[in-house]
Amino acid sequence: MKLAVLQSNYLPWKGYFDIIHDVDLFLFYDEVQYTKNDWRNRNKIYTATGLKWITVPVYGTTEKHIDEIEIVRGRWQMQHYQAILTNYAKAPYFRQYRDFLDFVYLDTVWNSLSELNQFLIRKIATDFLHISTKLDRSTSYSSAGSGHQKLLSLVKNTGANSYESGPAAQSYIISSDYREAGIELIWKDYSGYPQYQQLHDPFQHQVSILDVLFNTGPDAPYFIWGWREEVKN
Repeated sequence: MKLAVLQSNYLPWKGYFDIIHDVDLFLFYDEVQYTKNDWRNRNKIYTATGLKWITVPVYGTTEKHIDEIEIVRGRWQMQHYQAILTNYAKAPYFRQYRDFLDFVYLDTVWNSLSELNQFLIRKIATDFLHISTKLDRSTSYSSAGSGHQKLLSLVKNTGANSYESGPAAQSYIISSDYREAGIELIWKDYSGYPQYQQLHDPFQHQVSILDVLFNTGPDAPYFIWGWREEVKN
């Protein structure tokens, strides 16, 4: 069984969903420390003047876990909605996702950052990208220790024999411990993603998954993972 474990991010980029698609079980790792100025509560959209951050305001503190972070009440939902509408309304598949946006930003009040992120990721992965991977929380499994040891114990307790990780984790993961545990460690390669028609130039890979969905619609899976089959052939 192949496993991936990641903190939940706000409207993450395509690489996040690429990892979800790669594995059999994906765990949201929100029981760990919250990090400020990171992807947990913000992401980028593409505007006529370049990349723009959209940020969910939170009562952020590095002394809390991600799943303890509360969202600050205010106009952020309407601001994000208007920013997305303004910059993507002319995208070819925008209307296909309008009801989804209305539900998230107009019809629902969000209090927990983790709940918001996990809802968005689950909805996009399952309903829009049709990924069949099982999605769960890391707290559904036992773990002990901290840092590398906590993650390794979590991986062991899922029964996984293969673990896929983003390359940034190389700074703290000890590969030899995985080998000794009989777990194959795979580092995700984000290179090679094909370009698609965006509303602006030059092409930008580092944008929210919304950019892919609005511009490619039902072809989004091809631009995230499907293209690799073409390369193999």
